[in-house]
Amino acid sequence: MTASRLRDVRSWPAAARVGAIYLAARLVTTGIMLLVAQTSPADSRYGPDPGLVDYILGWDAQWYWSVAASGYPTDLPLTDTGDVAENAWAFLPLYAWLAASIGGVFGAWWAGALLVSLAAGYGACLALHALLRARFDDGRATWGVVLLAAGPLAALFQVGYAESLFLALLIAALLCIERRRWGWLYLLIPIMGFTRPGVLALALLIGLYGLWRLVPVVRRTMGGPTRAEVGHILGLGALATVVGFAWPRIAGLVTGEPDAYLETELAWRRGWTGDDGGFAPFSGWPQAAAVWADIWGVPVGAGYALLAALVVVAAAVILWGTRRAGAVLSLWGAAYVVYLLAVFFPQSSVFRLLLPLAPLACALLAWPRSRALRAVVLALCLVGQWAWIHGMYGLGNTFWLIP
Repeated sequence: MTASRLRDVRSWPAAARVGAIYLAARLVTTGIMLLVAQTSPADSRYGPDPGLVDYILGWDAQWYWSVAASGYPTDLPLTDTGDVAENAWAFLPLYAWLAASIGGVFGAWWAGALLVSLAAGYGACLALHALLRARFDDGRATWGVVLLAAGPLAALFQVGYAESLFLALLIAALLCIERRRWGWLYLLIPIMGFTRPGVLALALLIGLYGLWRLVPVVRRTMGGPTRAEVGHILGLGALATVVGFAWPRIAGLVTGEPDAYLETELAWRRGWTGDDGGFAPFSGWPQAAAVWADIWGVPVGAGYALLAALVVVAAAVILWGTRRAGAVLSLWGAAYVVYLLAVFFPQSSVFRLLLPLAPLACALLAWPRSRALRAVVLALCLVGQWAWIHGMYGLGNTFWLIP
């Protein structure tokens, strides 16, 4: 591209530039999917000759389709041992129903799912550009969009998963907090709460943000929170907490089993741990450290050491990134990491569960201006994208290759 054409592109409105980047990234991802499909072995989940629709409808997309087609069971299915089996209650309804509404126009749920994911991915990129502009110049903000659109998990922007929609809502919520536009959060939080689990992490973020605004040095530079802001922070934190526990309550009321949602979620964990006796906050990661140590054939102590190292590295990155990414993104990183440590059992879907940290990662990686370094980072993103699609969709033939 010549210098004059580059200047022309830079003069485009942000929505057009982000759209062009997003479209180019989706073409690249589609190309990777087609290449992976051509090399798919006979023992893959999809057989030797899958199509793009097979990938769109793959894995958890089947559960969202089931929610749209059949709703939720009133009687929980049980395994031969009497435990609750995997079922639709683990998947929140908004994405499934929205995809069904749009897909009805085209006569296929997958078409609606694809369009919702694509549109939400563009919305996420557009919101990220606006969020990064609060900290960076337009060039860095645009580069952050490139990293999000072409990142290792970019395939989620064009398959039947709710991550794309949740990410768009999340970044919009972070932008509202950054700009202190509290009113919109009263709408965004309930929508997020019925799209994907994770709104409890937003409740923690709102609380942390309120405490941060009370720090003396922050009060001197930004001013302390006004009475109206205190009211919003308390009200929104309470709303996010209530919404975060609403779906388990609904599942309990419909099925008559108070722990229906929790037992449904544990059904996936039991495939790794067996009958672990139930759920305790912050127990999943130590359990996983022992499980993965056994799988890798290393001492259990090595698994615990790796877990401790991951926690230390995550904390260091968040603290280091505070000056570069800003308080809102850094506090979100801390809140979401604490949330994952509290509720999640890390297994093959751990990379997908890290997608809500993408805004913080993009902010940190957007900082360098070196073209060579940016080229290396982009190349690593594309390699990671190919590896994830190849493993989870091209192969998907072992228990640890499930997105």
